[in-house]
Amino acid sequence: MICAENLCKKYDTKTAVNCLNLDIAPGELFCFLGPNGAGKTTTIKMLTGLLKPTAGRARIGGYDIQEHPVEAKRLIGYIPDHPYVYEKLSGRDFYRFVGDVFHIPRRIQDERFRELADLLLLTEMVDEFVENYSHGMRQKLVIATALMRDPQVLVIDEPMVGLDPRSAHVVKKLFRNQAEQGGSVFLSTHTLSVAEELADRIGIINRGQLIFLGTVAELRAATNTDGALEDLFLRLTTTEGERDDPTAALEA
Repeated sequence: MICAENLCKKYDTKTAVNCLNLDIAPGELFCFLGPNGAGKTTTIKMLTGLLKPTAGRARIGGYDIQEHPVEAKRLIGYIPDHPYVYEKLSGRDFYRFVGDVFHIPRRIQDERFRELADLLLLTEMVDEFVENYSHGMRQKLVIATALMRDPQVLVIDEPMVGLDPRSAHVVKKLFRNQAEQGGSVFLSTHTLSVAEELADRIGIINRGQLIFLGTVAELRAATNTDGALEDLFLRLTTTEGERDDPTAALEA
């Protein structure tokens, strides 16, 4: 459902993503991990058609997103790390605006919104202007809007920022449910406990290069280590010098 074929992005002499190959099936929840600046957001922008690759291609549901952008984007629900919403609209009006853009009948919009607003504790704020929303409330509105269409492909960049523990728990269940109903979920996160809890498979990118692709169990086998995902991640993405305890100076 999501396919990256030799996907590359270069900026002058810097290679942000280098020949990335991924194939994410329907019903799979895939977590994309990496340090800051590793190429995660660049990859997401190429997969969603927001950024043109230097080489290679991204396909969504069989559609090349550069050659057939409308057909591909109809399949995608996208939740960015910094959600943009129209601040002079109410939450309900923003939700309906997006639903109308995608030609979702109002009856279906309203049914889905009642369900999602209740789950995400948005109901009391839906008729307030978005400019009065906290970051977490904006994030929940964007999540509800992305899920309204029950997209075949859900692409998410750092969804837990600003969410309280209850909302984070609900959001994780919503993402898992999306995969269980046959959707492909591509989740980029720095919260390794979320990846360990949810992912069917993980991919780890570092300095633009995919350095691991598989399950957490396969990662433990490959590193011959039985630790938490955080320990395995640090082992793969830090050099020997960087691996020294960064808190040592604090304890001196």
